[in-house]
Amino acid sequence: ADQSRPLWLLAHSSMAQLAKEIADHSAATAAGQKSRLIVYKDSVSWDRFADGFPNIFIHNVQQMAGQDVIFLASLHEPSVIFEQVSLIHSLPRYFVRSLTLLLPYFPCGTMERVDREGQVATAMSVARLLSSTPLTRHGPCQLVVYDIHALQERFYFTDCVVPLLASAMSLLYPQLYDLRRAQPGLAIAFPDEGAFKRFHLSFSVPEHADDLITCLKVRDGDSRVIRVKEGSPAGRHVVIVDDLVQTGGTLIQCAAALKSLGASSVSAFVPHAVFPRESWRRFTDGQGLFEHFWITDSLPHARQIAQHPPFRLLSLAEPMVNLLTNSDALGCCDR
Repeated sequence: ADQSRPLWLLAHSSMAQLAKEIADHSAATAAGQKSRLIVYKDSVSWDRFADGFPNIFIHNVQQMAGQDVIFLASLHEPSVIFEQVSLIHSLPRYFVRSLTLLLPYFPCGTMERVDREGQVATAMSVARLLSSTPLTRHGPCQLVVYDIHALQERFYFTDCVVPLLASAMSLLYPQLYDLRRAQPGLAIAFPDEGAFKRFHLSFSVPEHADDLITCLKVRDGDSRVIRVKEGSPAGRHVVIVDDLVQTGGTLIQCAAALKSLGASSVSAFVPHAVFPRESWRRFTDGQGLFEHFWITDSLPHARQIAQHPPFRLLSLAEPMVNLLTNSDALGCCDR
């Protein structure tokens, strides 16, 4: 592709702020890095008919023909999935050159398997919807998913799309650097073995080789409790790492277990702040269990949550720009 031609960025209305930040960061870095500019095109009207079904319109759609298009989606609730899938499926038919789908959060990720007959793996249903995206002139749609709950979910997508699993874990590294300078003795904890399997390699390189602590859920009578399986939190500032948080019960139990064994402070980093029914409020009750709680803007309501301590927002804009303009990662940028 002509390196002087910008990448067109479209976004769902719930992701408009993140889209603007992506475009701003691209504008600030494109010249120095000699990479393609990402331009946010606020050209989609997301309306509804009286019966509730989507009424979507793409303004100046003729200008989109031959462009490399990125769509920033947010499938954070069922009511917005159909309208976005409708738009995604229409873009190749308007002769876009290539299509890259940015999915900061993959919904239904925890329903990725059937443990007993009768369950429905809705993660596969969403993957099939996205996999039915028509081919573009450049080939299959490229699908970028951040911190998917289970790595095997990549195999739910068919050959009609090319999935790339990305991670927001790099956003945590500067925060860890600051913590080390303020207080020697840092440890990374995983609330269960699943989190350890997903993320421990991110902290195995020398510059991030902090002590690792693994917790696990064990049955205690009729309930399950969190206990430390490996590692010692005594005298350390421990940062709990996981991919998503729902009600927060597991993180609270994990923090309590770490402090009971002598952890001096506990913080957390969770890219996907799902928090149904505003369950995040249980972390703002003044008990001070967490010193810092870092989240990303992978979900629209994360910005509101981050206004309340101990939550702090780490934007996905920079890592997304780095990925989208990396010609080795996404072919739309170099061919």
